[in-house]
Amino acid sequence: MKKISPNQPCPCGSQNKYKKCCALFHKGALAKDALTLMKSRYTAYALGKSDYIIKTTHPDNPDYEQDTDKWKESIDLFSKTTAFLDLKILDYKEGEDEAYVTFNAKLSSGDLLEESRFLKVSNTWFYESAKFPENAKN
Repeated sequence: MKKISPNQPCPCGSQNKYKKCCALFHKGALAKDALTLMKSRYTAYALGKSDYIIKTTHPDNPDYEQDTDKWKESIDLFSKTTAFLDLKILDYKEGEDEAYVTFNAKLSSGDLLEESRFLKVSNTWFYESAKFPENAKN
């Protein structure tokens, strides 16, 4: 797990201190909407908080693993070998129980353009799936 000072700017790009931003969710607070969950998951990847990634992934997600030790190892490896440089939210659509966040994440391995689908179950948002649009929106 990567260390960050609670007073450093949050990796999600909010301009808030980590302790007043995504740290709240990493410590157990529920995200009020899918956009907040998406940003807190980006930060969790940046900091190697694989338990949070697992906890906030919907069981219907194609990457969902019953073997959480193996899954955790895979997430940890990705987080350790990737630098998370910038996050830009391109689009956000939220319904009552389903939401979509389109974002561009600048990673050391290149840009990741993704449209994430989130589902709300029992008043809790989960990351369900991803599409990778062909053309980046600027």
